[in-house]
Amino acid sequence: MRGAMLRALVGQLAAYPREEWPGALKKLSEDERRVLDDHWPIWAHDGQLPVGDDWTVWLIRAGRGFGKTRAGAEWVSAMARARPEARIALVGATMDEVRAVMVEGASGLIALCRHGEHHEWRSGTGEFTFASGARAFVYSAEAPEKLRGPEHDVAWCDELAKWRHAEATWDNLMLGLRIGDRPQTVVTTTPRPTRLMRRIMAMPGLIETRGRTSDNTNLSDTVQATFHAQYAGTRLGRQELEGDLVEEVADAFWTRDLLDAHRVIAPPPLVRVVVGVDPPAGTKGDACGIVAIGRCEGGIGYVLEDASVRGMTPEGWARAVAACAARHGADRVVAESNQGGAMVESVLRSVWPDMPVKLAFAHQGKGARAEPVSALYPSGRIRHCGQWPELEDELCGLSPAGYDGPGRSPDRADALVWAASFLMEPPKAVASVREL
Repeated sequence: MRGAMLRALVGQLAAYPREEWPGALKKLSEDERRVLDDHWPIWAHDGQLPVGDDWTVWLIRAGRGFGKTRAGAEWVSAMARARPEARIALVGATMDEVRAVMVEGASGLIALCRHGEHHEWRSGTGEFTFASGARAFVYSAEAPEKLRGPEHDVAWCDELAKWRHAEATWDNLMLGLRIGDRPQTVVTTTPRPTRLMRRIMAMPGLIETRGRTSDNTNLSDTVQATFHAQYAGTRLGRQELEGDLVEEVADAFWTRDLLDAHRVIAPPPLVRVVVGVDPPAGTKGDACGIVAIGRCEGGIGYVLEDASVRGMTPEGWARAVAACAARHGADRVVAESNQGGAMVESVLRSVWPDMPVKLAFAHQGKGARAEPVSALYPSGRIRHCGQWPELEDELCGLSPAGYDGPGRSPDRADALVWAASFLMEPPKAVASVREL
């Protein structure tokens, strides 16, 4: 009965141009609208449905607002309905992002439950049970070891390009996808030219969907126009709106291959930690760059965290600096003083009176300051612990010609440069920063 109603309703709707569908839907009964609401292929635009079923990985590499999350959640929900015994892995950059976007978000699994479909969501343990009995389990790229051991039928990986321990997480997931005849994975991400992204794009059994923000007709004209006015024609716009895999800047001081070559999961015991700060000029626009770097006994530096924040008051970003210093036991905070001079130190000390602050004045341009630090990378004198995508995107945008994005200012990269320039000097007597 339901199938016959659906076929009849689809035929009725197909008689109208898509822009007239809202009016046509108003003429239907509540039950008829519910039947159509539950039929995703009607509403999906090109790129939100896989081509056939003969694939191992479906990569949806598209701009923001394309509808990647909805496509991933709909596919997972369909797998759960078809396979009541299925074990499904939900993998995101952080546990909070998996919960807030993939499960609880406006296009997440809960929102897509059909009328009458019951679910059970145990947020504390990260387990989602579908009406069919299929179960999904939450994992984070911050803890790749959690995927070592569990077996799954299918997986959904969201925003893979921003994963911290990307390759370890992916490899552990793939080794556990061994239930059933054809385990499958859908990857929904805005692209970055990372090593893992290139690996996946070269995999056998891959199908790929490309798309732009403008492909989603559900986005309002105002939103589309705002995005276009701000980012059209920029490298960031090509990546975030057009879904292009933007390759390296010519003559950049850093490349992603260089960063990948010396990447580690965790640092050895450290003898010193410094936090670099690039303060913002105001509460809007630029971020406050906050980067922690440690040095081991052998003199090698390790980038520990990009704790940068955006849109905060001076007190807000000062507290973020203090918290970062406390987390890593930093003995020095090196802050650029060009924007505000002594005011920067005053703001920092207002939240932590005995914070060991050193002000640094920029006498050279960003490129000139960055070049000596970048020279430490080829020999492995500085290594990154995990991946910090936004920071690394900025590093790879710096060259002798200046800064080529993303964004208008490399705030995170500047913070790294200040910390590394100070840390890699000969060691001096230090005083420990106390826990908040």
